[in-house]
Amino acid sequence: MREKTEKKRVAILRILLESGECLTSSKLTRQLLDLGHDVSGRTVRLYLIELDREGLTKNFGKRGRQITSRGSKELSAVKAYEKMGFMAAKIDQLTFNMTFDIAKKSGTVIINISILPLDKLKRAVPQIKKVFNAGFAMGRLLTLFRPGERVGELTVPEGCVGVGTVCSVTLNGVLLTHGVPTSSRYGGLLEIQDKQPRRFVELISYEGTTIDPLEIFIRTGMTDYIGATGSGNGRIGAGFREIPADSRGRVQEIAGHLEKVGLGGFMRIGWPGQPLLDIPVSEGRAGAVVIGGLNPIAILEEDGIRITSRAMANIVDYQLLFPYQELDQRMREFL
Repeated sequence: MREKTEKKRVAILRILLESGECLTSSKLTRQLLDLGHDVSGRTVRLYLIELDREGLTKNFGKRGRQITSRGSKELSAVKAYEKMGFMAAKIDQLTFNMTFDIAKKSGTVIINISILPLDKLKRAVPQIKKVFNAGFAMGRLLTLFRPGERVGELTVPEGCVGVGTVCSVTLNGVLLTHGVPTSSRYGGLLEIQDKQPRRFVELISYEGTTIDPLEIFIRTGMTDYIGATGSGNGRIGAGFREIPADSRGRVQEIAGHLEKVGLGGFMRIGWPGQPLLDIPVSEGRAGAVVIGGLNPIAILEEDGIRITSRAMANIVDYQLLFPYQELDQRMREFL
């Protein structure tokens, strides 16, 4: 009984956190029912009274409840095993919800968000462009967010700028709209030799992590973008996907169209049933290596610029993106 109660409490806190605003008990009840929780309005009100008492939520009267900073910390402290598979589930959800249409060049795509101080932007731009120029970025597009703008769960603080880079999960969504289901198996650290992918030196399964693998590699200083973009020898973020064996030709065709609209991200597409860069694939599948979406920003950590990044931060309209070649001009609008 206690386990069921705890799951409902956590679900309430998550709904409040993701909404970013006050929610009434009736709205919370509807969302809990939509998530498959068997609750009544009275039960939810009792939970809220208990959460108020513990300081995890705050009552704003008719406006409803809002999660507190203490509630956010409590949510982040939920046991890791309860969150296992979270990344895989989030990938599936975002893939299903994005709407980009290659032919029309319209719809929504998935982005990552990185926060850096405005006074570091001028120094950061050449490094970001270096990754794009080397071909180690997910496509050729990005966007900027001003202080106060909210992107997913993050709000850009005063004195900072948000840099939105295209997330490689966008490729999953595009393939799905063309009838090709994609399985995101690993996030990895890819060794680059003579500017070409050689092998994965680290792999983390999306099913077994609560944090995006590339975020982990960036934070632990395991990347080498300076080397990869300079001498052509280094380590960058990349993902490993599996696609149906019979879809290989179709995926290659779609990959070509994606390049034309600035969303190219396939580094290698393997052969059915054959290992790709020494990674084995499932029966009836083919492997694909895709470029990490956070790569253009990750190089900044190596240059001593501290950043806060969130992979798969939000879904935005494709029209918000601009070519990386315009970054210098756009930067001047912020300074």
